[in-house]
Amino acid sequence: MQMNKWKTASLGIQHVLAMYAGAVVVPLIVGGSIGLTPEQLTHLVSIDILMCGIATLLQVWKNRFFGIGLPVVLGCTFTAVGPMIAIAGEYGIPAIYGAILASGLFVILVSKYFSKLLKFFPPVVTGSVVTIIGMTLIPVAMNNMAGGEGSSDFGSTSNILLAFGTLLFIIILYKFSTGFIRAISILLGLIAGTVAAAFMGKVNIQAVIDADALLTPTPFYFGMPTFEWAPIITMILVALVSLVESTGVYLALSDICEKDLKEEDFAKGYRAEGLAIVFGGIFNSLPYTTFSQNVGLIQMSGVRSNNVIYTAGVFLVLIGFSPKIGAITTIIPSSVLGGAMVAMFGMVVAAGIKMLSQVDLQSQENLLIIACSCGIGLGVSVVPEMFANLPDTLKILTENGIVAGGVTAIGLNLLFNVIFKKPQKDSPLIQNKEEIVY
Repeated sequence: MQMNKWKTASLGIQHVLAMYAGAVVVPLIVGGSIGLTPEQLTHLVSIDILMCGIATLLQVWKNRFFGIGLPVVLGCTFTAVGPMIAIAGEYGIPAIYGAILASGLFVILVSKYFSKLLKFFPPVVTGSVVTIIGMTLIPVAMNNMAGGEGSSDFGSTSNILLAFGTLLFIIILYKFSTGFIRAISILLGLIAGTVAAAFMGKVNIQAVIDADALLTPTPFYFGMPTFEWAPIITMILVALVSLVESTGVYLALSDICEKDLKEEDFAKGYRAEGLAIVFGGIFNSLPYTTFSQNVGLIQMSGVRSNNVIYTAGVFLVLIGFSPKIGAITTIIPSSVLGGAMVAMFGMVVAAGIKMLSQVDLQSQENLLIIACSCGIGLGVSVVPEMFANLPDTLKILTENGIVAGGVTAIGLNLLFNVIFKKPQKDSPLIQNKEEIVY
């Protein structure tokens, strides 16, 4: 019995390691880009890890109201990075959390009906939106590779060497390793890059020394939320894309665990994600979604026990309550982080292209949907002043590239593939199912 407990604990730690880089890099990127102080950044990382654990426990615990009851790990979604940075720049940090709260409540409200709405979010829509999000993130990565916007050594040789050295280390590790090592290649790359930076005198551990011993979760740590229409629409789009991806994760795990899912099970899973997003808004962390890398780990290890994921969730909560552990991640130099960002943000673009590969590209209508949505989304991101003279009611849809591109994709898909074309026989659920198992 004791051996079983040790085995469960070790497998739980393995799941934590598999998702840890994703769990900490998102708050590091967002916090660094919106100008948080070292103390605030440490808090954001710690509360995010804590909320990852709580969100995971909410999803695994199946009850009458929420929880898919499968070995699902939740973490902060990469698709929210670009939108959150853009919202903070335009409306301020409180608007981020107002939008997250609103999107979480929206997910809870539509959870019962979302499986019926999937025809409005086929791969041609979700793939276009994810591709736009990934493209808008690349400038953030490049600025960090150079040392961080506004830094005194921006573009220095040492920063460039660290950034590309980190990226090269990740690529080599990913190419020549397999299994679990490959799964944590980003984390190992960040560690190696930080060690190299320490030898170059670019690491300051003062944030770890100054960090509190115990986290005190504080509702609305960054101030009371504000509610603006454009940020709310943006985060709802992000949440809808996440739900489509989560549907694929649920189906993949149902196959792996040999459990049949009913419509009510999907609704409970969506509801758990909505609750996690709401908690993220209240405690000023991040929006949450299912992590597909943990699905690969379950498939690779063959261990399908919910107890392992419960254990991983508890470990995440314990780590989150220790700000000194969270502070360790904040000492990673911007150039090292930037090198890893190129790989991660490039993977967001690649994920969008992968979704688009499911689309019938022989259809001129689908090509037009992709062309117009990506063109408008990227165009608005590059030249936002184009719509400066429009009425405020219309500017809601045009002042953010992700909103503009997403609304274009949804509208054109509705026009070409729903109103004037019979629905395809293949369910989007099944298409996503094939994509998520790797």
